[in-house]
Amino acid sequence: MLSGWPSWLSWLALLAWPWMLAALPLPVLMLAWPRRVANTAALRVPYAAAQLQALGAGGAGRSFGVGRLLLWLAWACLCLAAARPQELGEAVSPPQQGRQMMLAVDVSGSMREPDMMLGHQLVERLTAAKAVLADFLDRRAGDRVGLLIFGERAYTLTPLTSDLASVRQQLGDSVVGLAGSETAIGDAIALAVKRLREQPKGQRVLILLTDGISNAGALEPLRAAELAKAEDVRVYTVAFGGDGGFSMFGMRIAAGDDPVDEATLQKIATLTGGRAFRARNTDELAGIYAELQRLEPVTSAGPAVRPRIERYAWPLALAVLLAALAWLLPRRWA
Repeated sequence: MLSGWPSWLSWLALLAWPWMLAALPLPVLMLAWPRRVANTAALRVPYAAAQLQALGAGGAGRSFGVGRLLLWLAWACLCLAAARPQELGEAVSPPQQGRQMMLAVDVSGSMREPDMMLGHQLVERLTAAKAVLADFLDRRAGDRVGLLIFGERAYTLTPLTSDLASVRQQLGDSVVGLAGSETAIGDAIALAVKRLREQPKGQRVLILLTDGISNAGALEPLRAAELAKAEDVRVYTVAFGGDGGFSMFGMRIAAGDDPVDEATLQKIATLTGGRAFRARNTDELAGIYAELQRLEPVTSAGPAVRPRIERYAWPLALAVLLAALAWLLPRRWA
């Protein structure tokens, strides 16, 4: 509300179209306009002519009756409604624009490895990653998020969008081997950079999850990282998966070598201003995405604004009421 104005009159202080009030004297001008008698036949509407006369002087010597007063007030209310009176609502702080974030998920053949525990059940790596990413997306309301998958090639499943439900659905429909059995990390980074380069600087973020070593694609990972740096895209890398080995009779047999190229992923993150993470199980992966939530907050409160609430319905309803009363009044009061 405006200071010093009664609460029920505050909407009168703000008119979106104040020039509409210039129509207030229109009935008098219409009556004062010189008339010409036409030779052609015309449709005569006695009642409409009477109402126009009632809005004007109504002839010399006639008193200004209650009916004409009501009609004048109805016309004034119509003009006020046309001027669109508004009221200032309560102050709100809208969120500033969120991040422009691409999620790159490895769906190469190694993501089929069943070495992750999810709800006391042994599941494939991709299944565990989907569960953690779905929870991460639930916390990103306010961001625009895109999804790409990569194997031998990289493909965009969802462009940058605020419809996170669609991103979750596309993520859930992804399967191992959809983009080939090998791993093209460089191509995935390059495709994400292409999708992000038109977005505002300082908000371009790529989160890349992989469980392998780049062994396919047209672009080397570090060369792609240089492109990301040039386009101000921060890359967070997540190395996901166990320490290698295989399963036998429900038991995990270690093989010794870690199949994830952590050194290259660390260089990519450092070069682009991001961070590199390592997750050997589902709990560690969930902790990493919780950390990413902190490092890349969704929104911050913007400057407070007071929305304008339309109040033209009040004078419009009053105009209808006054016109109805003028219609129903006895003729002797007109």
